Amino acid sequence: MPLRNVYFYLLLAIIIMGVGFGLKILNKTTAKAQLDTTSTVSESYSTGTPDIGGEYSLINKDGEVISNNTYLGKYTLILFGYTFCPDVCPNTLATFSSALDLLGEDAAKVKPLFVTVDPARDTPENLKSYLIHFHKNFDGLTGSIAQIEHVKNIFRIYAVKSQQDEPDAKNYLMDHSAVSYLLGPDGKYLTFFRYGTEAKVILTKLKKFL
Repeated sequence: MPLRNVYFYLLLAIIIMGVGFGLKILNKTTAKAQLDTTSTVSESYSTGTPDIGGEYSLINKDGEVISNNTYLGKYTLILFGYTFCPDVCPNTLATFSSALDLLGEDAAKVKPLFVTVDPARDTPENLKSYLIHFHKNFDGLTGSIAQIEHVKNIFRIYAVKSQQDEPDAKNYLMDHSAVSYLLGPDGKYLTFFRYGTEAKVILTKLKKFL
């Protein structure tokens, strides 16, 4: 074989080896970059705070205009429902009432709110007569349809009329979220409670923040 051909094949082999080495480094760099990106995303999700709550204006059970600023300085416990609810709402209110009773004097640090998702029927008067059956600190909040829709949006609450065959237009049920929230004295979201959580579990969770 001519010497010129030997040099040609030797140069070609060197080029192929160089390209392979470069691709190996590139693959390692890319994998590391993907790992770093994944870690960053995971950390951002694990350490982030849910975007729950915000500014609102409603009417309480005494007919007074209130806002989210009304309760600053206290822990705010917010439950959503309606007075015509046959089971979920009264059960939830009773459970939280028991938890507040168990708190004793510390219950004064918490302002429990029952926000209606049915403003068409839940007037301040209806809320007031309904809530006397539960913890004395409970306040009921209602408002216009637009105001309630806004509160539902900022707290990410689902609530719609369920289909009814009743001829009476006022006789209907509401399908709605049964989650409850605890906000801090600064009005910021702290934690949530699922429907069915026992009073003692709620008590333990509340004590961690009080």
